[in-house]
Amino acid sequence: MAFPLDAVKDRKFAALALTALLALLLGFVVIPDDLGLRLVIYGGYWVIFATAAIFVWAVWRSLAAQPVRLPASGRDRWVWLAVAGAALLLLVHEAYGFKVLMDEAMLLGTSMTMHLEKKALVPMRAHDIMGYFQLLDGQLDKRPLFFPFLVSLLHDTTGYRPENPWVLNTLLTFVFLALVHLIGRRLAGRNSGGLVAVLLLAGLPLLAQNATGAGFELLNLTMLAATLWLGIRWLERRDADSLTAFCYSGVLLAQVRYESVVFLLPVGLLVLWGWWQERRVVLSWPVVLAPLLLILYPLQHRVFTVRDSSWELASQPGYTKVFSLDYISANVGHALNFLFDTTGDVSNSLVLSVVGVLALPFLAVWAVRILRRSAAEPVHAVAMAVFAVGFAIWLGIMLCYFWGRFDDPVIRRLSLPLHLWMALAVVVMIGQLDRAGRSWRWILGLLVLALAARSVPVMARHAYTMAYNPGLEVDWRREFIAAHPERDFLVIDQDTVIWITHQVSATPVLQARKRSEVIAFNLRNRSFSAIYAYQRFDIDPATSQAVVDRNDDLGPAYTLEVVAEKRFAPLRISRLSRVVAIQPTVEPPPLPEPTRLEKLTPAEREKIRSDYFDNFIKNLP
Repeated sequence: MAFPLDAVKDRKFAALALTALLALLLGFVVIPDDLGLRLVIYGGYWVIFATAAIFVWAVWRSLAAQPVRLPASGRDRWVWLAVAGAALLLLVHEAYGFKVLMDEAMLLGTSMTMHLEKKALVPMRAHDIMGYFQLLDGQLDKRPLFFPFLVSLLHDTTGYRPENPWVLNTLLTFVFLALVHLIGRRLAGRNSGGLVAVLLLAGLPLLAQNATGAGFELLNLTMLAATLWLGIRWLERRDADSLTAFCYSGVLLAQVRYESVVFLLPVGLLVLWGWWQERRVVLSWPVVLAPLLLILYPLQHRVFTVRDSSWELASQPGYTKVFSLDYISANVGHALNFLFDTTGDVSNSLVLSVVGVLALPFLAVWAVRILRRSAAEPVHAVAMAVFAVGFAIWLGIMLCYFWGRFDDPVIRRLSLPLHLWMALAVVVMIGQLDRAGRSWRWILGLLVLALAARSVPVMARHAYTMAYNPGLEVDWRREFIAAHPERDFLVIDQDTVIWITHQVSATPVLQARKRSEVIAFNLRNRSFSAIYAYQRFDIDPATSQAVVDRNDDLGPAYTLEVVAEKRFAPLRISRLSRVVAIQPTVEPPPLPEPTRLEKLTPAEREKIRSDYFDNFIKNLP
């Protein structure tokens, strides 16, 4: 079968080649780092807005031409009720909260700035100024922008609330499992295949933990499933609307998590395969523009160049390289340790791990066979085989990552695409081994039994959540904020973003230590109803004395009064204290003689007020 050379002479194809070349030059060569970061800060919101708008428009056009059939029979309705019930199961056993401290706080902060100023910044300095909470300073975060953009849309339409990420992830849980069912049903040729995939994932406590968190993992899974499903539709229809929806789903997937950009490879391969089968180049002008919208990814990635600390190598002593083949053996061991843990204290699913690890080699052999004779195979099989290549590349990157230890409480969430891959592999394996379809009911029954006997008790205990102290500390901060709804106080804390996103004035510990005279100015002038310090202390086993963490130490200038404290680990407590006095390192200037305002003209009075307000702003912590 020869690909027609005349097809590449199409003006849209020529334009696509030019936009792709231009995107590569602008994203990697022409634009310097500083300018690139500024472009992301001021233009990132609008680029994501345009990309999402085109995606929604393309999906609507594609579905309008050939809509997804609604459940017609009673059996179909029961199937969809089961999918909804599986989503509810994931949501009811976990308390909503911030499950991964820095990721979720930073994403919420970016959504806040997108909502208030349409800029892609994490607010690092913000204060209540006479009842008006104003963002004063911020920085571009390394995390892609699609998740905070969607949260900002919720802020725009329902009002700003720090809880809006939970609303989004709740909705995404239902959408994700619905897509998994649609894909599983296509791979197996029956509803049972979709339900098997859904039940395998519904029994995964890690998915429940992230469904009730404020992170971007659910969006990543949802866009991954949506891209695979839209890829199947593209191969079936091979028209411009289906192509646009598929391509823009891939573009948005690349804007959820850093490593998800690798799935642009299977997207590109399926586009080429569809053209090959169609014997012509199918294109739309939005697809021609898509490479220019992808410029956002390499530009934002400059954060890792400008701020080396973004790789967080310092958090793992002994590592000097971010990616290395040397890490594979150790990371495989950590992955197996997580997948096959039997204690119930981690968020794995033993059932999914066992059948999934058995199914992956089967899927690899099946995918090779499908790709060798792709022209004669069903399009859903081709799409799954090509995406299996993307999953394999993704897993290789994770295993080469210095912090790619799936048994680490912070890193476990990175294994979610692996679990999706395994669930779909199980469906493929069952479908191939039992072509008559006699085993599906038995397998569904066993999965329901495993769900009740194993997964539900593990999720009900949620020991894996209680073991992550930073998340519990965030909950305690939120309890303090809820008990002080006026929010007119200032907090000194290492993690200021948590307070700022809850519209509480905050300043970092280092800032307060270096500029104690500024904090003293605000204390004297009662700029805030109170000034608190959040600190962590280690208990010395020999002396039983509480020793402040050096990163939380405010120094001898501060006199503190304990307000509340709580133990989150056997030898570690967290403490909230009120600042009652400050002896700054720099003595304040002597106070001038008070001015009698009644002797001044209105213009002189206004100037005094203006000068005081300017000085007040300059001296905010």
